[in-house]
Amino acid sequence: MKFQPLLEEVKNYIISYFDVHHDPELIYHNLKHTKDVVASATQIANHYQLNDEEFFIVISAAWFHDTGYFTDKNNHEVKSAEIAHHFLKQQKVDADVINKVNSCILATQMPQKPTNLLEEILCDADLFHLGTDSFREKSKLMRREMEAIGHKELDKDAWRTGNIQLLQSHHYFTDYCRLLLNDQKEKNLAKLIDKQTEVTEKPEANELPEVNHTDGVVEKADHDGHEKKHKNDKPERGVETMFRISSTNHQRLSDMADNKAHIMITVNSIILSAIISLVLRKLDEHSNLLIPTFLLLGVSLLTMIFSILATRPSIPPGLFSHDDIEKKTVNLLFFGNFYRMSFEDYSEGMLKMMDDRDFLYGSLIRDNYSQGVVLGKKYRLLRASYNIFMFGLIISVMAFVISSLI
Repeated sequence: MKFQPLLEEVKNYIISYFDVHHDPELIYHNLKHTKDVVASATQIANHYQLNDEEFFIVISAAWFHDTGYFTDKNNHEVKSAEIAHHFLKQQKVDADVINKVNSCILATQMPQKPTNLLEEILCDADLFHLGTDSFREKSKLMRREMEAIGHKELDKDAWRTGNIQLLQSHHYFTDYCRLLLNDQKEKNLAKLIDKQTEVTEKPEANELPEVNHTDGVVEKADHDGHEKKHKNDKPERGVETMFRISSTNHQRLSDMADNKAHIMITVNSIILSAIISLVLRKLDEHSNLLIPTFLLLGVSLLTMIFSILATRPSIPPGLFSHDDIEKKTVNLLFFGNFYRMSFEDYSEGMLKMMDDRDFLYGSLIRDNYSQGVVLGKKYRLLRASYNIFMFGLIISVMAFVISSLI
């Protein structure tokens, strides 16, 4: 089944669906929200490298997941699944795929209870904004929508308390979203709690009033003239999250490179075996195939050499000195720098690194850079391997054709 054209059909249908159906009460759950969820689901799905069918299931569910709001706001997940089922059935999509799309949509019902990766991706995409800078803006839109549906104004303090409870009870299901969004989500929660504390506390007589600055940060100066620090604080947790995500991505790219190299090694091993066991024996009878055969043999052998070089590990001496620790030039996060050291020396070095912020972050930077250098070498060798195989195979086939004709 061609899932990409079918996904375009789903997209066009949903856009038309929102154009036809109008509900002024849906201030938040509109086409923009749906597109945001689709974009978030695409981002998460690409991280996990889903195959075509899995990608179609997640993104289709993202497009359909809020269409049921126009018929039943209280039970919109079920209605959305019904709309998705009806449309996909008309498109002759396999029943198993339709069921998985419906399961993803139903998993977004609060409290979310996904049972597999595809459902987890959609659940995290639906509440992606909880861990972003747009949380405050979208919370306001949600409140306006609730007021429009209920035809009454909601108390700000009660709404803030509800948001605090939501953020405290919510957790992202995928590792990707936990690493990417948890820090900002905790900051959003802290801002709400700070605001709630300010509201509940009685202002002192000598306190200056609250001032709204143009950058959106609310600050209050006390009677000594000292101000709370907000945006100028260094986002250490955000930096650490960046390092974790970068390291994870490097590891994933390294695994991909190894898999590609293994494919080339396996394919060319088969070609070499076939040439040695079948073709070489008959060269006496077909001497015109001598040059093309050895050409193909050389191409396969050279391809395997570069693929093996791409995966061959390179291990440093595994030793460091106390002088290296004092100068902060050793990276204790890589096993190749300490595997031959005693535990006492390694432990001493790690404790010094953890106590020294510059040493710690310097090691993280050095480790990240080293991973990038290794990746660069792997992919250069891998690219050379693929180029040799591709062009060599073309030349060998042409040589075989020419030799056969002559």
